[in-house]
Amino acid sequence: MNSNTDAGRKPPPSTPSPSPSMVLQAPALPPSVHHAPSTMATPAANTSTPSFNSTESICDTKKGKYITAESDETGIAVNDSRNAHLSRPLLLCAMVAALSSINYGWVIGSVNIPALVIEECSSGPETWKNGFPSCIPMSSTLWGLVVGLTALGAWAGSMYSGKIADWIGRKRTLMYNNVFFVAGALLCGTATSIAQLAVGRFVSGIGCGFAANIVSTYNSEAATTKSRGFLGGFQQLMILVGLFLSQVVSIGLSDAPLWRVLFSLSAALAIIQSGLLFMIPESPKFLATKQRYDESRSALQKLRGNLDITLEFEELVALLDAGSGNASVPKPSLWQILSGKTEVDLRHLVFCVLFLMLSQQWSGAKGVMFYSTEILSATFHLSDSEIKHIPSIAQLLTLGIGAIGAVAVVIGMSVLDKVGRRTVLIVSSLATAICAALIVVGSKLDLGPMVATFMYLFNLVFQCGVGFIPYLSASELLPYHVLGSISGLATSVNCLTLFVISFIFPILDKALGSYLFVPFVVTNFITFLFGVFMMPEAKGKLITEIIEQYQGPPHILYEGFGSKKSRNANN
Repeated sequence: MNSNTDAGRKPPPSTPSPSPSMVLQAPALPPSVHHAPSTMATPAANTSTPSFNSTESICDTKKGKYITAESDETGIAVNDSRNAHLSRPLLLCAMVAALSSINYGWVIGSVNIPALVIEECSSGPETWKNGFPSCIPMSSTLWGLVVGLTALGAWAGSMYSGKIADWIGRKRTLMYNNVFFVAGALLCGTATSIAQLAVGRFVSGIGCGFAANIVSTYNSEAATTKSRGFLGGFQQLMILVGLFLSQVVSIGLSDAPLWRVLFSLSAALAIIQSGLLFMIPESPKFLATKQRYDESRSALQKLRGNLDITLEFEELVALLDAGSGNASVPKPSLWQILSGKTEVDLRHLVFCVLFLMLSQQWSGAKGVMFYSTEILSATFHLSDSEIKHIPSIAQLLTLGIGAIGAVAVVIGMSVLDKVGRRTVLIVSSLATAICAALIVVGSKLDLGPMVATFMYLFNLVFQCGVGFIPYLSASELLPYHVLGSISGLATSVNCLTLFVISFIFPILDKALGSYLFVPFVVTNFITFLFGVFMMPEAKGKLITEIIEQYQGPPHILYEGFGSKKSRNANN
């Protein structure tokens, strides 16, 4: 990579003072550090980035005072932020950003349990009260389209989310995005026709598209190296938390007209987040790319608590300069990136990011989340009276599917930084394919308990890896100067695939019957092959190392499982 910097760029000040006021003030965790020299390269002396003193003043977030970092015999601060894991300030800021992900989960999950009440008027014939109908009858195909419009809206939002976030910042983008969540919730909550309900789902979907891209970007840029895997999976975890919460609340709000309240609660969550966003800092990396170095350093300090950020901030600026990450350097167009006409050919890494986002949706997991109540009702041959009884056995089993998904993401996040992204993806995708095959077997044998068991296991093994790894892939595999364009494209691929799966899932259910999950056996096995032969490993690596190792057009890795080098890598 070319590390020359722009000579005309204003260098960051050598002794900026962070603000003594701490955002989301909470006692910092004891620093988890090593008393050994860092292996990360420091900026070269001939760059425009000056060195910082090793005894820089840092903000004590507990007392609001400045303290001086001590150094060991190597000259490295004993509380060097580069050695830190997950601190309380960082976790709190990530949680505030991830409220958008919870809202995303709420939007996609809230239609599952009350589906039959809305589309088939299962709780009673259609009646009007205070100007609102008790249900909005429609065919299952039309209902699939209405549900799928959320994904189509997410595609529309994701197409522009990266560019807007690169323009106005991650935090402001999340704040303005809540307008879509509020508007969509009000449209759905007051819907009197299929058209209004469809428009409301589409508008809410725009908010979901922005959230899917920007939350993961903010959290990855705020994360330390050692918390990158955990915060990378935080997005999917919070989506599943939102989905589970919506289904729990649905049990009490499924009957007419209470399903309108269920849809409207998304607006309340968006309003709460808008207030909390004023209390967290902007992404330090975004601020540095705009050459707002004082603000960038202050934001990084707020995220790191009592730790010394001197060397981490130096390296942040140096890596951005090396990767053409500052605003003074023209960014390549999307066509240049996709055609390999950039200084370093990123096509293999771009292909991997796009494939991962595609594979997450073609797995069939979202179909299970959207239609599990209807699938299980048919599997257990529930009568009309049993379906009308709330909660039915199908609805209770649906709650369990949502809960086990959240637990699975926590399991995956806990092992990701130990065994690596590639290994987790390979095991997860193969296990998902096996579970899909066993669901087919259970359906053919008409064994309801077997189908329900392997639907649980399907969601468990999917969420352990394939479900959340795609969300951290772009920020781990791509340099900053292409991140906005490619992450937006990747999210749009993800959302378009989700739209297709959401729309055709009920059609496939009727057409294939017991063989519904056969296509997903195939798609998940393809993901397994991708993991073995093409997936890069980002565990513990700098972005410059990943680019050097995996640059070039899409290609098969030099070795199969456990490969550390690629055929096109520069040695």
